[in-house]
Amino acid sequence: MKRSQIDLSHLSDEELLNEAKSSKPSPLFDAFFIGLLIGIIIFGVAASNFGFFLLVPLFLIYIMLKKPKRHKALQRELGKRGL
Repeated sequence: MKRSQIDLSHLSDEELLNEAKSSKPSPLFDAFFIGLLIGIIIFGVAASNFGFFLLVPLFLIYIMLKKPKRHKALQRELGKRGL
């Protein structure tokens, strides 16, 4: 099992509902933020600035793309428990 599924299965019903309320996805904000980060990467490549400042936006994009997967796992766990 994945770590997120294990963490979710150990939560109580109340904690699971609180997690569901706090982690609602916002696709418009996520799309804007990912576009902004891609723009920063393109600017960094055009300015020949490779290094740490190029890795930070890549890491943040990875985190933003991972969030919907956690939300789907959360919804699956809510469905299993009938909440």
